[in-house]
Amino acid sequence: MAPIVSREQANDWFIGKAKTLEGIRENILHSTERATSHAALGRMYFFRYDPKYKDVLPIYDRFPLVLPIERYKGGFLGMNIHYLHNMGYRKKLLDQLKETATNLKYDETTRVKMSYTILKSMTLMKLAKPTIHRYLMDHVRSRFIEIHMDEWDKVAVLKVQDFVTKKKKSNAYAN
Repeated sequence: MAPIVSREQANDWFIGKAKTLEGIRENILHSTERATSHAALGRMYFFRYDPKYKDVLPIYDRFPLVLPIERYKGGFLGMNIHYLHNMGYRKKLLDQLKETATNLKYDETTRVKMSYTILKSMTLMKLAKPTIHRYLMDHVRSRFIEIHMDEWDKVAVLKVQDFVTKKKKSNAYAN
């Protein structure tokens, strides 16, 4: 089991060039050696996203960290780790996912064997449920940047999510 990585170590890991969250996001997206136009099942990716139903969603992440688990026509079902706000829960979930790894190298050759059916049988399904979202390919606004399994613990603690929360309308009557 990998040691727990502090938030400071994770931020240092990202070269230390960026001074703002947007700068970190842009550094990630400009990582051309890992950029791809598609997301393979069982691997983890950062990307920019603009949801189709953003006007009705109460909350969404414009910079998800997603592990695709099933393909659909025009998109995929994925686990966005950012929806777990507790870092300890993120680590527990990622550790359990690593148990389904295709090899023990935990590098670019490694992926997890995952599907919604397998996920439902895991003991942490209750923990994983809020992370599961459907992503439409025609609403992806960048290339996918792959995160190798040996880096999961580092990126999991970075605060690079870009949540948009819809404001609730007031129910008060105007005088």
